[in-house]
Amino acid sequence: MPEPSLQSPRTTVKRLPKRGLYDRDAVYAILDEGLVCHVGFAVEGQPYVIPTAYVRIADTLYIHGSAASRMLKSLSGGIPVAVTVTLLDGLVLARSAFHHSMNYRSAVLLGTARLVEAPDEKARVMAAIVEHIVPGRGAEARPANDHELKATSVLALPIDEGSAKVRSGPPLDDAEDMALPVWAGVLPLRLVPEHPIADAALATGLAVPGYVAGYRRPR
Repeated sequence: MPEPSLQSPRTTVKRLPKRGLYDRDAVYAILDEGLVCHVGFAVEGQPYVIPTAYVRIADTLYIHGSAASRMLKSLSGGIPVAVTVTLLDGLVLARSAFHHSMNYRSAVLLGTARLVEAPDEKARVMAAIVEHIVPGRGAEARPANDHELKATSVLALPIDEGSAKVRSGPPLDDAEDMALPVWAGVLPLRLVPEHPIADAALATGLAVPGYVAGYRRPR
């Protein structure tokens, strides 16, 4: 069994440490709700941060992309990587400009990724990424064929070192500003799907699947 805590000297929150969380459940909840992660790495002294889709399976985070991708080629060589996921929950409007903030939940993972080479594992991960983004889609969509699997690289990052950081609640104004005649509070934000738009070339008679019409992210 992996260690329940992901805390390490590198992942310990220094700025506002009371907002830091290190248990797997807290980090996994953020990863499972998010859709896009940002992957940070450096090649020959040049830093890069690349957004990409991902999926968590048990205690491993998987990312994928074109086999020609510089990011995936570089990371498959065993260089250090940092992965972040951020969920924005609201805008915090304070009485003073200085104390404006955001309510958020974020996760940071550190480690070294490995290249997934086994075809069965690669196929399983690619199907899981589709299912992570749109639960229920995997049962309908055609799975990746051999050509598509060969054209895709999949990397696995063991979730051994990381942290979450969470900010919630009202603005934190200075005492001397509390009487200012300025509205203060929180403007909640959520990712809300709009009405599905059918492909113009869609075969007639196909209704919008229930998992699309009722799409929601886990919370």
